[in-house]
Amino acid sequence: MTEALNNKSKGKLFIRAMITYIFAIIFVGLILFLPAGTFKYWNAWLYLGTMFIPMFFALIYLIIKDPDLLDKRMKTKEKEKTQKIYLASSFPAFMIPLIFSGLDFRFGWSPVPELIAYISAFIMLCGYVMFFMVMKQNSYASRVIEIQEEQKLIDTGLYSVVRHPMYTAATLLFFFAPLVLGSFYGLISSLFIPFLLVIRIKNEEKVLLNGLKGYDLFMKKVKYRMIPFVW
Repeated sequence: MTEALNNKSKGKLFIRAMITYIFAIIFVGLILFLPAGTFKYWNAWLYLGTMFIPMFFALIYLIIKDPDLLDKRMKTKEKEKTQKIYLASSFPAFMIPLIFSGLDFRFGWSPVPELIAYISAFIMLCGYVMFFMVMKQNSYASRVIEIQEEQKLIDTGLYSVVRHPMYTAATLLFFFAPLVLGSFYGLISSLFIPFLLVIRIKNEEKVLLNGLKGYDLFMKKVKYRMIPFVW
């Protein structure tokens, strides 16, 4: 009976995840193609493929191997005041570079050579691989900042290099997106994103220091937060 209920819950979670996934594709597509004024925006198709094809396989993996983590990743309601401010600021910060890139394509402000666009797409894929590795290594990687019941400190794998490898992956995914989309101006507008992540990380570490046993020692062991040898 319990297994049947679990399978039923997995089915509902999968449907919810796929609806969110499809909505995200449509929404991001509109954000790109409407400013570009055409569907013949090849950089946008490259970006959508780079972003959403790996995401589909990650969803399938999580629903099979770690549905609890998938459920956590779909939660967006923050409890911390600082994180609520971050959430409100991050949405436009992530969307504006995409809109600028679409407008850049329409008006030809700052075209990016095709080779750079493809290299940037590869870097984005590397970011997604890193993101996936973090989820495999840390089943507590919730989207919201909180201390979970029986949460354990993870200090192996990518966590032995930087304390917040998921944000390192996010930086690769979002910072290089405008180059994939063929816009240097879009890249300029995305410079704000790393600063938002710094605010989130500093607040997150306060929460972890207060609630997660051994985190103070982990901070001494792993010196860098997000970028090795930098910060």
